[in-house]
Amino acid sequence: MVTVIGSLKGGSGKSTITFNLALWLLTANVDVLVIDADPQSTLLDVAEVRAEDGHLPILKIHDSTALAEASVRQADETLIDIGTSSMENVHRALILADRIIVPVPPSQADVWSTQRFIHYVHKILGIRKLQISCFINRGDTDTTIPETEDTQIALASLPGIRFIKAGISQNIVFRRSFSEGLAVFELDPPGKGTLELNALAAALYPQIVIKLISKNIKPF
Repeated sequence: MVTVIGSLKGGSGKSTITFNLALWLLTANVDVLVIDADPQSTLLDVAEVRAEDGHLPILKIHDSTALAEASVRQADETLIDIGTSSMENVHRALILADRIIVPVPPSQADVWSTQRFIHYVHKILGIRKLQISCFINRGDTDTTIPETEDTQIALASLPGIRFIKAGISQNIVFRRSFSEGLAVFELDPPGKGTLELNALAAALYPQIVIKLISKNIKPF
């Protein structure tokens, strides 16, 4: 399956989510291809840090030259990180996608951006039906702040997109692990960030979790 992680707004955490999901899949022994189609090349940078520090498994990141049908279908799972600094790459990735995942920080501006992204995807793909899903990324941990709940309600009511309840909180462990070339479950296995990532990955890849459980392998 080809999964595009994207939105029309910067700073939503697309690269961090792509990186963590890629390593989650690798750790589950899934054949995964990861493409950094964002000219900012954040994924390529973090993979270089990971390689320099000798962390395993090795995570190889491909650049936008891998945005071709023959390339993305080579692996069991493909993840494509896109950024709007190259709308050409965004267009190419959407054409190849089987589904789109949108990380949405809790703000009204990000809800509006998500709406525009849905319209943009429909414009590009026309009558072709494609699953678009979203989740809250960097949600507030302070329950007295209403933005996260308000954003959840707004996203759940949007037409043309599926809201995933499993979200990621604003947690410094994601920034810290990313800067060290590690997935959150590698840096802090028992932590809240790991639990949240596992829940998100299970929502996105239930068939992989079922396979692990059937083999008496505990998901991370």
